[in-house]
Amino acid sequence: MLEILLDSVILIDHFNDKRKATRFISRLEPGRVAISVITRAEILVGFEDEEEQKKAKSLLDQYALLIIDQDIADKAAELRREFGWKLPDAFQAALAMCHGLKFATRNTRDFNARKHAFVEVPYRLP
Repeated sequence: MLEILLDSVILIDHFNDKRKATRFISRLEPGRVAISVITRAEILVGFEDEEEQKKAKSLLDQYALLIIDQDIADKAAELRREFGWKLPDAFQAALAMCHGLKFATRNTRDFNARKHAFVEVPYRLP
């Protein structure tokens, strides 16, 4: 059963050798974790080297991939209007909310865990 939607920033931190991100990811059970199509694209665009892209895909392929359908798009539009989030952030939030998942991010500027119960901030960087 899925429990967590990983935000791109956590995976980017991991690929940039941020230990806190790597520790967090390593504690996760892949069968309980999802990423969005947005996250997959954002991660893969950062790898020009074919071998490095293969490694990234290997990690990403462990997780369920959530797509954007009509219900998600409608919810994202509603959230963008309500909170003024950029569209990719609104899509991430809509995916987490519609699938009943925690959204693991360190983007506290847009996602205040005290204000949004679906948000989990697993670590902070200085």
